[in-house]
Amino acid sequence: MPKSKRTKLIALTQTDKKTREDKERIGEEIRESVDKYAYTWVFGVDNMRNTFLKDIRQDWRGSRILFGRTRVMQKALGRTPETAHRDNINKLTRHMSGDIGLLMTDESPKVVRDYFASFVKTDFARAGLVAPLDFTIPAGIVYSTGGRLSPEDDVPMAHSLETMLRQLGMPTQLKNGKVVLGTDYTVCKQGQVLDGKQTRLLKQFGVACADFKIKLVAHFDRDASEVIVEEEQE
Repeated sequence: MPKSKRTKLIALTQTDKKTREDKERIGEEIRESVDKYAYTWVFGVDNMRNTFLKDIRQDWRGSRILFGRTRVMQKALGRTPETAHRDNINKLTRHMSGDIGLLMTDESPKVVRDYFASFVKTDFARAGLVAPLDFTIPAGIVYSTGGRLSPEDDVPMAHSLETMLRQLGMPTQLKNGKVVLGTDYTVCKQGQVLDGKQTRLLKQFGVACADFKIKLVAHFDRDASEVIVEEEQE
């Protein structure tokens, strides 16, 4: 078959070049923001959710929030006294690991601490999360909340969902048009690493047990040229 005249070869090196350009751009944005704002914070994110991050960005419109590869952000700040963008800011890079971001702001540390201490959102768990609770569905008719409400305040699970529940591991069956369990079924135990089937069951029964929150790690005070490490948060 003849080759199409529209066929074009794209060198893989073009992707690498774009990646380097992106790293340089992020690094420059970080350095400019460090110079512009009084404080540069390192924060960690538990149970990343873009929806909640959008809320935070909206609340902090007058500041700057940046994400990127940890090594790229460290390099932008400088890992050693010789490469530090500003005096002592290299000490901040010691506290940059895991899922982190940078917040550059002129708001006082108290304002930052108070805001993030109160910003906790609950959502459905994802696979890989450690279960924070035990959840067992009692034997008998399966209700929409999995037994978390009394039968008088709940509704039976729709019979059309029985097949899906069995596919997710629940030994259910249909009796007289009702989804039933012959014995109690434990979806998860506290401390267990959740898999995809467990998280789908938790969501199906309306169990939201993942807390999205920001953990403040440390911050750099531009005018004092010092790094302050936050106390461990629960």
